[in-house]
Amino acid sequence: MAQRCHVCGRGKMFGNNVSHAHNVTKRVFNPNLQRVRALVKGSVKTIDVCTRCLRSGKVEKAARGRGRPATA
Repeated sequence: MAQRCHVCGRGKMFGNNVSHAHNVTKRVFNPNLQRVRALVKGSVKTIDVCTRCLRSGKVEKAARGRGRPATA
């Protein structure tokens, strides 16, 4: 799976592990992606979204159910 947010495009970043003895090795910072059922252009799709987009309300989550309309 590509480590990329469907909404904002946030992807993995690269850096270094630095030990106490200052030994430096490469490492990867992956985004915190969640697989979410969301409304995309009026239809329900399963997309990978970072938690920052979920928390800020950029994603409209799809309702779970059996397809029956809600009665009030």
